[in-house]
Amino acid sequence: MTTPDPQQQQPPVDGPDPIGSSPPPVPETDPDHQALMAERDALRTRVKKVEHTRTRATYFGVVIGAIVTILLLVFILQNLESQRIMLIFWEVNLPLGVSLLIAAIAGALIVAAVGGLRMLQMSRALRKARN
Repeated sequence: MTTPDPQQQQPPVDGPDPIGSSPPPVPETDPDHQALMAERDALRTRVKKVEHTRTRATYFGVVIGAIVTILLLVFILQNLESQRIMLIFWEVNLPLGVSLLIAAIAGALIVAAVGGLRMLQMSRALRKARN
């Protein structure tokens, strides 16, 4: 068994590069190359400015909301057995999924009310600070 000599060069292979063909290197002094690079940099700058918009955030929120709604619907449909629920003076027979949905909506309404009160408080403080 012989080991290959590292100084011995491999003969050139005709045909396409086995790893993948790459275009020939473009000299950096080529004016077309510089114009193309400047255009690419300008485009990247414009894209970065548009990257975070309210519309994008709204779209993202709608998509996440749709996914959560679908998961909630699946949860409700898998938990249709009726449960007796008692709260102070009320007694209701509801499916488990529906009762948890009502509890989640009630919690969201409480959070929205607290957030609304905080926004009202901040609005009054800003109006007072302007005067």
